[in-house]
Amino acid sequence: MASRPAVREPRAAVTDALVYVPVAVMWECSLLSRAGKIKLRRSLRSFFDDLFSNPAYQPLEISPEQVFVADESRFGRDPFDGLIVAAARTMELPLITRDDNIIGSGQVKTIW
Repeated sequence: MASRPAVREPRAAVTDALVYVPVAVMWECSLLSRAGKIKLRRSLRSFFDDLFSNPAYQPLEISPEQVFVADESRFGRDPFDGLIVAAARTMELPLITRDDNIIGSGQVKTIW
């Protein structure tokens, strides 16, 4: 009887992942680009059209609940940071950021 080759089982199943991009991030990118603090190398519309052509990236509209959570958390002086943190909190998802103020706040789990 011939021996069968060993079948290697995958260690973990591959799953689809989504990255939600709050609309507040899109607007903040616009302002940062205008101020010369970031370089998108194309128009804001083109940048986000390209990003959202990948189905793993999805825009996240601002909801009234996010506004309420941002108001109640009294997050710093940057209204964009408040809305971005509120978006992650209302979705119960970690936030991908390098922003030291957000990371240090402890208001949301962060990844970077």
